[in-house]
Amino acid sequence: MFSRHVRYRVVLFAVTLAGVTYLDRIAIGVLAPSIMRDLRISQLQMGFVFAAFTLAYSLFEIPTAWWADRIGSRRVLTRIVLWWSAFTMLTGAAISYPILLVTRFLFGVGEAGAWPNAARVFSRWVPAQERGRVQGVFFAGAHIAGGLTPAIVAWIALFLPWRFVFVVLGCVGLVWAFSWYRWFRDEPREHPAVSAEEVEYIEATRALPPHESHGGWLAVLRTPSVAPLCIQYVANCYGAYFFMTWLPTYLVKARSMQAIELAIFSGLPLALSAIADIVGGVATDALTRRFGSRFGACSVGFVAYVLATAAMLTGTMTDNPRLAGTMIAVAGAFSMLVLAPSWSTAIALGGRNTATLSATMNSAGQLGAFFSPIILAALVQRFGDWRLPLHVVSALYFIGALCWLVIQPSRRESGDNQVEMAERVVAL
Repeated sequence: MFSRHVRYRVVLFAVTLAGVTYLDRIAIGVLAPSIMRDLRISQLQMGFVFAAFTLAYSLFEIPTAWWADRIGSRRVLTRIVLWWSAFTMLTGAAISYPILLVTRFLFGVGEAGAWPNAARVFSRWVPAQERGRVQGVFFAGAHIAGGLTPAIVAWIALFLPWRFVFVVLGCVGLVWAFSWYRWFRDEPREHPAVSAEEVEYIEATRALPPHESHGGWLAVLRTPSVAPLCIQYVANCYGAYFFMTWLPTYLVKARSMQAIELAIFSGLPLALSAIADIVGGVATDALTRRFGSRFGACSVGFVAYVLATAAMLTGTMTDNPRLAGTMIAVAGAFSMLVLAPSWSTAIALGGRNTATLSATMNSAGQLGAFFSPIILAALVQRFGDWRLPLHVVSALYFIGALCWLVIQPSRRESGDNQVEMAERVVAL
């Protein structure tokens, strides 16, 4: 039986992919105390283990995405998930610090390119006027999984040693990869379950140039708006990694939180971010339909970063610890409103090089994430003031807002015409 909405099943596959990526990334942080004890490694050494993933992820993001633009996301995403699942399981086999360091670096090599490949899938399967909310749902899946991962991993660890926990988590990825390769196709018209009507609708409204050569990474770098798009994403990832790494320590050292309060305010940014992901996507699509693609994406990006800047400064300057924790979490959520317009813009600018262009943006962001915990530690050690690192985050958010004033989300004449046609279809 044919379905008119096979593209929604594709989106569901992508959302589960986002969830599995966060499951495997965050699990090692939950199991870190047991790993450090058994392998006899220090906190600093464990910090390098965490950073090894981010470094590899950034370095191999663009080559993997470039490969996907050549041969398709079906095969490349299958390879990605099989690779990272294998090294997730091999993490449990590490018997020394050097082996653990190399294993997590190779884990990052394997996972690199996952999200740009998802963007490439959306560029082929999702009409332009639906991409904002689809990106919002995608990132909400990642953040919800990230919020649930500590509890899931802690529960599994009640029954299994930490080494076998990694084996269980790796098996989840193997199931996903097998199901993906068996069911997915790179183009809607290649999928046996997609009706002719749905193929016609997707191809008419996806704003993808019908004939375009793959210009490679140099062509991507020459694309207008890529530089400000990358800069604003550095701000996003720099702030996000503060929430993932140093926020609990900040709440203890600077705000004297303990026990239940610490647990609540440490998890609050991810919880609010899941809501912000959806809101950002819906707002982007709604404003795009009404005012055009530039206003739709850029207004959400600009306003989100301005609000994030104000909320972070408020949280930094207030003396009330609960208000501080709340406002810092709100700042993180506002910054996540930017995800949907960022990735939708990367799709619009990338065309048939969507994976490569979105990987360029994400690689820039990951470099920000890599330096985020290091810069914080250096500032606190040098000046003894926990407010300074948060002021850096505020400044980056403000720079991100300025970037959205010059970003042009659509540059291709054929793409613009298709966007306009898509908007007319929706209006009807």
